[in-house]
Amino acid sequence: MIDEFAKEYLHNDLREIREAMIGKLDGLSEYDVRRPLTTTGTNLLGLIKHLSTWEARYLGEVFDRPFPETRSRWDDPAARMADFWVTADETRTEIIDRFRLACAHADATIDALAIDAPGHVAWWPRPDVKLFIVMVHRIAETNRHVGHADILREQLDGHIGDDRGDAHLQAGGQAFWDRHCQQVENAARSAAASD
Repeated sequence: MIDEFAKEYLHNDLREIREAMIGKLDGLSEYDVRRPLTTTGTNLLGLIKHLSTWEARYLGEVFDRPFPETRSRWDDPAARMADFWVTADETRTEIIDRFRLACAHADATIDALAIDAPGHVAWWPRPDVKLFIVMVHRIAETNRHVGHADILREQLDGHIGDDRGDAHLQAGGQAFWDRHCQQVENAARSAAASD
């Protein structure tokens, strides 16, 4: 049996990684938070827009606590990929505010329900779930996208970490990272030579 302590532990993790995601935008221009940084168009602000959709869906709709703002249907082919990018008319503030609202709605669901409260994820093969399972899923999914954001941000301006005590990542300076990358490159070339 999973207890309320475990629920609070998971909830704190979820809150922390949400803030890390928002922090990835700090100091970047409008262009840099929106522009496609991969061949599939992945961008930082689009990741936040995507996360807000699924926070609202998983920790709202799944537990019959719909988010008050209309969302496109998860099974609507016309809406596919629409939540992964931001139109020119949508502001950074709107996207972040929507994410915070979706998170507040999700937090209210978590607070209101027991860790073993039943939910129904219509798009999953085994749709009958408990709050615990959905919380773990949200943590995994959000961490996945924060990982994407870590790499995208590093490619943009070299910023690494999340400014919450990750000074050790910055401490070596550029010379340290140059040496480290050369060491990794040498190992890769050596392995390739013996291939």
